[in-house]
Amino acid sequence: MLIGDVARRSGVSARMLRHYDALGLVRPTGRTDGGYREYSGQDIRRIFHIESLRSLGLSLRDVGRALDDPGFAPSELVDDLVGRTRERIAVETELLTRLQRIGAAEPADWEDVLRTVALLQALASKSAGTRQRAALSAVEEVPVPVEALVEAVLSETDPIVAGALRWALARLGEGGLVLLAEGLRSPSAEVRERAVRSIAEIPDDGATALLRDALANPDTVVRRQAALTLGARGVADAVPTLIDMIVEAANDVDAADALGVLASRAASADRIAAGLVERLAHGRAHASARRRLTQALADIPGATASRALADLSHDEDRAVALTAAYLLRMRDAR
Repeated sequence: MLIGDVARRSGVSARMLRHYDALGLVRPTGRTDGGYREYSGQDIRRIFHIESLRSLGLSLRDVGRALDDPGFAPSELVDDLVGRTRERIAVETELLTRLQRIGAAEPADWEDVLRTVALLQALASKSAGTRQRAALSAVEEVPVPVEALVEAVLSETDPIVAGALRWALARLGEGGLVLLAEGLRSPSAEVRERAVRSIAEIPDDGATALLRDALANPDTVVRRQAALTLGARGVADAVPTLIDMIVEAANDVDAADALGVLASRAASADRIAAGLVERLAHGRAHASARRRLTQALADIPGATASRALADLSHDEDRAVALTAAYLLRMRDAR
């Protein structure tokens, strides 16, 4: 079969076939009387083998070794190809993400494109100061896709920069909540904490709904942050977690303050007091926890809290009794 026929049937150009011949990869078995290359069936099979190996990313040099060197082991080369392919995919994925974010910013002209690119690069800078300035300008100066801000805040380790990023996200409203919700399910505890802290600074109803769901999160840090925020927003669902925090001495002062805010609503006061009294029962809490629970009753109005303090003023734990008696006197004075 002549070179033109081989090119038509194999899909390999005549120029490439001549290149293969020059490299010694496929030398035609024969020549016609006129000196034209003539390929045998075995030559054509070798051409297809070459193309198959090239499709895996092998260089022509490696293709020749694979076909002609009996001692050539493919495993090491394949592993190297896997590594290089993953690197290439990562680079291409990063480029695709950057392009999508630039498109999401809806640039009006190339100046907008350049400003957005500069901001995205600044958000990924190694300099904390540069990242902070980028976060602060992301809302007022250069529109930046919310996806970029969420990615930045979930990976930010500097507390000052993280605060600026959370501020920027909060200014954008509910746009980043879907991605932040994914952050709550991250296998990384640090990412989960950054996600819930970011959600806590978004005042919208969608953020409150996410925080309600977070009360059932298996991550203790997430549950506690959600409860503190919900307590400040007057959401009574946070009460059990807030009481647990007082018992466990985990941000107990903040938890008690949040209960005080919730108890300002008459419908919640007796429920909160009853919950604190239930945890105060003998044998249910250590002495230090009982003292904290007693102190938490200070800001809970209503008859239930007053009766509890009256009973506790006779508690066998002298510290509890003295605290309860003092708080009771203060209530009577008011």
